Amino acid sequence: MNGLVPRVSTLQGLQRQLALAAAQRDPALAERLRNSEELQNLLAEAETLAGRPQRPVLRTVHHFACTGGTLISKCIAAMPCTRLLSEVDPLSRLTHKNSFLPADLIGLAKLGSSPPGQDTLLRIFRAGLAALAEDTRAEGRDLILRDHAHSHFCCGSKIPERPSLQQMLEGNYRLLSLVSVRHPLDSYLSLLRRKWVHWQPAGLEEYARRYLAFLDLYAGAELLRYEDFLAEPEMCMRQICSILDLAFNPGFQEDFSAVQLSGDSGRGDGVIAPRPRRPVPEDVKQEVRVSSSYAALCARLDYDPDPETA
Repeated sequence: MNGLVPRVSTLQGLQRQLALAAAQRDPALAERLRNSEELQNLLAEAETLAGRPQRPVLRTVHHFACTGGTLISKCIAAMPCTRLLSEVDPLSRLTHKNSFLPADLIGLAKLGSSPPGQDTLLRIFRAGLAALAEDTRAEGRDLILRDHAHSHFCCGSKIPERPSLQQMLEGNYRLLSLVSVRHPLDSYLSLLRRKWVHWQPAGLEEYARRYLAFLDLYAGAELLRYEDFLAEPEMCMRQICSILDLAFNPGFQEDFSAVQLSGDSGRGDGVIAPRPRRPVPEDVKQEVRVSSSYAALCARLDYDPDPETA
């Protein structure tokens, strides 16, 4: 392939060379180049031929709190040659004012005498992640980041205007991403029980509105329902491994309970199986009846919104 596509210093130079070659050798190709989408595809192929390095692969997993994400993440971490980081969000505001964080540079910066801005925090995060990702690849392992979407979408009086984890990373990595969901009534009941309602105004309507915003932001990612995972864990785990391009461990159901992750607040019996729904309080039933965002969320995820039959 030497000499077919010379190296150029700029993308504009590559475009000019492609257009000139097309006009001289193939008028039909010149016509195709007028289509911008076709041009971008051809430029991507040319960049590969020109020897431009490909972005490394990075896996990301996204879900709301109390949706079974810990169990799914522990099963992912039980796959061969993986390294999973749990509850990742360098811009989270859920740090504790009196925390002892001697090894956490971002945490120390946030709690220091002159906290840096968002751009500096993101540079620190990307630089540290690049070193870890390079080391992980050198070890022959696959790196997976488990997002902490609760920090972004379920805290405060409004969803902050700031990049998602995916947006922080997409320029430097080729992302393979998975979104997992659970019936929103069950996750809402669990949040109430744990007193994790960190959004205002409190209530099911606002929760469902924020859930819809989360789904909109990650609309391009593959989606998995927690209930399907509980019903057929091996089939779903094979599907997850296909989405994230991971090797499959057929013994993961025996191995996952040995995995320790931050945010491990869910089931502790080591059994993957459906459980009965918790009783639905009367005030929550009333919220279900009047919440338009909850109805839209259930319709979008193909869940029955009726708390008595869902």
